Amino acid sequence: MGNISGRGPQTRRMHCRGKSHIAHEWSSPPPSSSMMVTPESRWANLPPELLVDIIQRVEASETSWPARRAVVACASVCRTWREITKELVKTLEQCGCLTFPISLKQPGPRETPIQCFIKRERMTSTYYLYLGLSPALSGDVSKLLLAAKKVRRATCTEFLISLVADDFSRASNTYVGKMRSNFLGTKFMVLDSQPPPDYSLQSNCKLPRRILLKQVLPRFSAVNYHVATVCYELNVLRTRGPRRMRCTINSIPISAVQEGGIAPTPLKFTNCLDENLHTLPISKGKKPGVSSSSNDKPPESTHNVKEPLVLKNKSPRWHEQLQCWCLNFKGRVTVASVKNFQLVAAAEPHQKVSVAEQDKVILQFGKIGKDIFTMDYRYPLSAFQAFAICLSSFDTKPACE
Repeated sequence: MGNISGRGPQTRRMHCRGKSHIAHEWSSPPPSSSMMVTPESRWANLPPELLVDIIQRVEASETSWPARRAVVACASVCRTWREITKELVKTLEQCGCLTFPISLKQPGPRETPIQCFIKRERMTSTYYLYLGLSPALSGDVSKLLLAAKKVRRATCTEFLISLVADDFSRASNTYVGKMRSNFLGTKFMVLDSQPPPDYSLQSNCKLPRRILLKQVLPRFSAVNYHVATVCYELNVLRTRGPRRMRCTINSIPISAVQEGGIAPTPLKFTNCLDENLHTLPISKGKKPGVSSSSNDKPPESTHNVKEPLVLKNKSPRWHEQLQCWCLNFKGRVTVASVKNFQLVAAAEPHQKVSVAEQDKVILQFGKIGKDIFTMDYRYPLSAFQAFAICLSSFDTKPACE
């Protein structure tokens, strides 16, 4: 989105200098020039009450993409419009609508899952997450949510995740996290670009903002935060059946799936660099004393929940007539594949998780065509976490099949 700024009359300034926060956060076309606030524009003199009513009606009428772009356009006009829009737009759990980039880090709705699909490009080893039922139904108006690029290292495989499809640099504002595998491809670490909502920023802040780090400390890459681990069970006996996986979400407590439980919900992207940059001990002739490593290892003080949420794949049943393992995807998966899975909550005996919650599918992923896959997720997972878990299914795992 382009840089949008403007200034009202001298008697009533709207302070619209600088880049809009929405500009670099969401890849959406900019609003038309008619929505720009200029000194001659009558929009600059609107009473706050009337402005709230206008944005409220726009937010209520635009429920899906691409029409949802009007809500983002209102937030990009100026600071006043942005603050009002942010107050009116509810979280993803409450409204079920993806609006701003932070929605991708928020838990999905509790009842109705968010339905998405993933397109894979084998030549470039890239994966694109779109909002919608399928490419056939969405056509050319599909909303790109996240993109990932697969990078093979000597000892592991990495998936770099970004908000846009053409920039996977870890120094970019569009970078949101990554996932890294072990040598065998049986264990994956999901690393977030920002700390969990309840992470203590005052203690050992790890400077998650990328673009400023590149400008100030070009030799150092920012530290990621370990938020989840995906493990695949080894199939030593080579028995028939689907892959068996187990996901530990360190940033979500097990209480989130219990009755009345709440999952951490970020409301904005955290930037602790501006607040702590002056404390960095930089001296002449020495490297800056920053506690971030070039190999992106998670910090020792990474936030961990005492009892994190654990997800396991739902056990399929053997279909005698089809001679294959089957799961009820309710029409969302049409092609048999070893990559298909459904994840449900795994509760220990001492944990109070109802049977209904344990049977509820939190994330399902499956194939519907050549290089086309569906991804449906719900509370307490976010789009970023769900996408990262699904990306782990694309890596080669000869020891698990």
